[in-house]
Amino acid sequence: MKIIARDVPPRAAWALEQAGLHPLLARLYAARGVQRHEELDDGLARLLPPAGLLGAEAAAALLADAIAQDLRICIVADYDCDGATACAVGVRGLRMLGARRVDYLVPDRVVDGYGLTAAIAERVHARGCDLLLTVDNGIASVEGVARARALGMRVLVTDHHLPGPLLPQADVLVNPNQPGCTFESKSIAGCGVMFYVLLALRAELRKRGAFDVASQPRLDALLPLVALGTVADVVRLDANNRRLVAQGLKRIRAGAMPPGVAALFSVAGRKAAAATTFDFGFALGPRINAAGRLADMTLGIECLLTEDAARAAVLAQTLDAINRERREIEGGMREQALLAAEALFDADAAGAESLPPAFCVFDAGFHEGVVGIVASRLKDRLHRPVFVFAASAAPGKEHEIKGSGRSIPGFHLRDALDLVAKRHPGVLLKFGGHAMAAGCTLARAHFEVFRTALARVADEWLDAATLTRRIETDGPLAPEYCRAELVDTLHREVWGQGFAAPTFSEEVRVLSQRLIGEKHLQLKLMHQGQPVDGIWFGHTEALPAQVKLAFRLDVNEWRGERKVQFLVEGVEF
Repeated sequence: MKIIARDVPPRAAWALEQAGLHPLLARLYAARGVQRHEELDDGLARLLPPAGLLGAEAAAALLADAIAQDLRICIVADYDCDGATACAVGVRGLRMLGARRVDYLVPDRVVDGYGLTAAIAERVHARGCDLLLTVDNGIASVEGVARARALGMRVLVTDHHLPGPLLPQADVLVNPNQPGCTFESKSIAGCGVMFYVLLALRAELRKRGAFDVASQPRLDALLPLVALGTVADVVRLDANNRRLVAQGLKRIRAGAMPPGVAALFSVAGRKAAAATTFDFGFALGPRINAAGRLADMTLGIECLLTEDAARAAVLAQTLDAINRERREIEGGMREQALLAAEALFDADAAGAESLPPAFCVFDAGFHEGVVGIVASRLKDRLHRPVFVFAASAAPGKEHEIKGSGRSIPGFHLRDALDLVAKRHPGVLLKFGGHAMAAGCTLARAHFEVFRTALARVADEWLDAATLTRRIETDGPLAPEYCRAELVDTLHREVWGQGFAAPTFSEEVRVLSQRLIGEKHLQLKLMHQGQPVDGIWFGHTEALPAQVKLAFRLDVNEWRGERKVQFLVEGVEF
C-alpha cells in the first residue's frame, strides 16, 4: 500500500482561514477543491434551481393535472435505500401537495429483478393506476414503459442512472444524465431527483393559485429522507448534494424528522442529536437496504412513511433483526468467497503482483441479495475488480446465475462487461451498471467463459500502478488538534463519496498491541510525543515497533471520559 498526502493549495487554504474557518478545516476543504468560503454556504437558497433540471417543469404540469383530476398515482420504486427514500419522499410530498390517491409498488429482487418491467406495469395497471411514476429507476425500462403506456397509463420516469442507447418513450423523463440536460449536479441521487420534481410541482401549483408563498407546504420536511438516501447511495457529494445532506442533518439534529428515521437511530444505538453522514452510511442505510436484500423493501418504506411512533419502533426493530441476519449470511459468504479466491492464486506468494487481475466467485449456496456486499468486501481486501455470483432464485431461471461486481479506480466495470459481451456474444444475458459497480446475469454453464474473459480485459486495462492500493490522506495531524471537541467539529461536517472524510498519516511508535474479539487489533501508540489509543478493525497482523499509519479520528467514551482514538485505515511498511 502507498500512502499519499493530498495537495493543499496554499492560497485557497489561506483564503478560507481568513474568512473565519478553523485552520484545520480550511486545510481540509482546500485539499478537496473548495476555494471560497461562499462554496460552503449550505443554505436552501444556494440549491440549484429546479428549472435547470430537464423535464422537471413538464413533470410538474403532468402531476398538477393528475392532482386536479384526482387520478390514482402509483410510484414504482427500487429496492435499495435510495429507492426507498425516493419512494417515501414521493408519497409524502405528493400528499402534502394535494394528491389524495398515491400508492407504491416495489419489485421483488428475486422474482422481478430491477426496474419497471412489462410484468410490473401490468400489476400497477391492475391496481387501477392512471399515472405510473418511477423513482430511482426507469431510464433503462424501454419495454416496461411501452407496456404501461399501451395499457393506457401516463408514465413519468424520474431516475439518475446513466441511460442506454434507447430512451423509454415515457410521457416525461426527468434524469440529469439524459441527453440535453444541463443540470450541474449529475451525481444527484434518485431521492434528490424526486425532491426536485416536487419543488417544481409546488411552483406549478403556486402558478395555478393552489396556494401562495406564505401558505405553501414546507417541502424541507422531506430533507432528512433526501439526506439519508443521498449518502446511502454513495453518490458523489458535489456542492449541491452536500447542501441537501447538510440541510437534512440540521433537521435531524433538531429533532425534526419522520418517526421512522428517529426509530432507526434508536435501534442502531446512534444519537440523532449528533447525527453524522457516518450514521446514514453505516447505521441507518444498511438496515433499510437489508429489507430489500433478504425480505421485502415494503418494510423499509413503511418505516419511513408511518407517522405512528410505536409502529415505527416495531418496523425499525424488524429491520434491525433482518440486518443482523444479513451480516451473518454475509460473513459466511465472505469467508467462502475468500477461500475460493485464494484457490485461484498462490496464497503463499509475496506481494500483490501474485494476484490475478480480476476475481469471479460463484457458489450455489450464496444468497442472491448479499452478493454485492460480499463483492465489495473482497474488492477492499484484494484490491482487484471482483464479481460474486449466486444461483438465480427466480422461478424457471434455475439454470442462470446472477452476479454483482465492484471495481477499483481505473477499471470501468460496466465498460468491461460491454467488451466481454462483444467478444463473447450470448454469454451475458443481461448487464448494466457504472464504473465502480455493475451487475450481470449469465447461464451457469458460461461462468468459466465469463471469468476468463473478464480476467483478460482486466489484464489488458490494468497496469502495476493501478493495481497498487493507494490511500489518500491529509498528511500529519498537529498534536494540538488531537482533541475530542475538534473531532466532534469534524464529524459535524458533510463527508462522503468524492468529498472524503479526513484521514491523516504519519510515522508513529507502537507501544503495545493485542487482539480483541479475535479479529481486531487494539493499539497503544505514541503520536508526536503523546500517547493515544488506536484500533485496526478486521486486521490481526502484528505491526512493527515503528510504522507509518493512515488513520481517521474518533472519540471513545468510557465512564464519562472522552478520549481521541485513531481508527487505522492502512499501513505503509
